[in-house]
Amino acid sequence: MVFRTRYGHYEFVVMPFGLTNALAVFMDLMKRIFQPYLDKFVIVFIDDILVYSKSYEEHLRTTLRIFREHQLFANLKKCEFWLEEVGFLGYFIYKEGISVDPKKVEAVVK
Repeated sequence: MVFRTRYGHYEFVVMPFGLTNALAVFMDLMKRIFQPYLDKFVIVFIDDILVYSKSYEEHLRTTLRIFREHQLFANLKKCEFWLEEVGFLGYFIYKEGISVDPKKVEAVVK
């Protein structure tokens, strides 16, 4: 956010109003920088980024290049690479397809 007064041009260097808007700002940024690749090999949901590909390195290089170009960094402790299956948004995603997380089904049944 930028604003102008008669005293000059000002821009926040920290998130205004604390972390209230941080997730929305982050998700907007991710959607803008990954726009050409969304739903082709990248899915962004709040603070999660899922990169999927048939070959291990095919799209990872593109994703990391985009991060570098925008001076963004990933916390490697929170990253998982080359998974054969992954839990994401209540689903398990495998090579063969997608299934609902059994824990989510159990919660609805109970």
